Amino acid sequence: MFFSDIHRPRREAHPGDCHNPIQMTIDTSRRLLSLDALRGAILFLLALEAAGLYEGLEPLAHGSMAAGLVQQFFHHPWNGLRFWDLIQPGFMFIAGTAMAFSLHRQKEHGYSRAQTGVKTLTRSGWLFFWGVLNYAVRKTGLSFELWNVLTQLAVTTLLTWVVIEWRFAAQAAACIGLLLLTEGLYRFTSIPGFDQPFTDQQNFGNYVDLLLMGKINRGGWVAINCIPTAVHTIAGAMAGQFMLRKPSSIRPLVLWGVGTLIAGFWLDIAGITPIIKRIATSSFTLASLGWCLLALTAAWEWIDRRMHRRGLTLLTVIGMNSIFLYLFFEIIGGAWFNGYVGAVSNGLMTMASMPVAVQLILTPIFIFALEWGMCLFLYRKRIFFRL
Repeated sequence: MFFSDIHRPRREAHPGDCHNPIQMTIDTSRRLLSLDALRGAILFLLALEAAGLYEGLEPLAHGSMAAGLVQQFFHHPWNGLRFWDLIQPGFMFIAGTAMAFSLHRQKEHGYSRAQTGVKTLTRSGWLFFWGVLNYAVRKTGLSFELWNVLTQLAVTTLLTWVVIEWRFAAQAAACIGLLLLTEGLYRFTSIPGFDQPFTDQQNFGNYVDLLLMGKINRGGWVAINCIPTAVHTIAGAMAGQFMLRKPSSIRPLVLWGVGTLIAGFWLDIAGITPIIKRIATSSFTLASLGWCLLALTAAWEWIDRRMHRRGLTLLTVIGMNSIFLYLFFEIIGGAWFNGYVGAVSNGLMTMASMPVAVQLILTPIFIFALEWGMCLFLYRKRIFFRL
């Protein structure tokens, strides 16, 4: 893990700086605030989940009109798509977009292909290390698991570096190839007990987990999700390359997003391949990619092209230290911080005779507020953790 003082961006442009801000070119020496905002939004939602807000809201919303809304903040049990199923794809997609800008800047500074490869390999190594460490220490002893988003991202980052200098058509072909490979592995591997392609606990992904880790995830997650979800990271990089080359046009990104969205849902509705997030089926990958592309396009258009940058502090403070916050609430939060803050806040609210329902909502908010405060402190001290 590395941390460094990153130079602040140059003075932000304002609408009055040019007659037509939509015709601007991208200055690659500056950060795209839309990427920081999107990354911050994802970590904002993940931090609230880790703090227990959604679990606290679920019993309160039970039987009410809000129950359906709250359910969107939990993964779909199997075949279907909820809002929460888009968080991990969004995380990996934005990583690809940021990677395109990072590699572009490195090339501008004279880095060779080999040098960028070493940096990428090092980053992937750290991502894999922290991903494994995240679940390595359990009350029952040490555990080796490869289902964490960071271990998945370690693989997809390397695959993205391999193809990122190919032509767009070749990169798209690589994405299609990864999806076809996934389909083939699930459909045409006839291993007794694991020959049901889209059945929980009986599919090829479960078999691979037995080989790699000696166990199957009871929630249905599989390690080979890194194959289809590499499409999210590669497509994110492709979107970033497009933004660099043609900053005056968003229509192709919109069409690309709508097209993949329709393709994903069509595969599910037609009964060809069901949308299943837990094994990252091709239909899920395409549908979620469509939403990611549309979200990126909307944020880029609103924040960086039209220069609407007010009110982004909450998200950008998190987005510029997303790795720090993620590791903090995943490792320290669950082991100690959440319980300690919860004991203090719940105790004080009990003394004040506040209802339990209020405590279920306010305590997670207090936990998140303290975590955000730490990110704000680092932001003001110009300390940005990175891998």
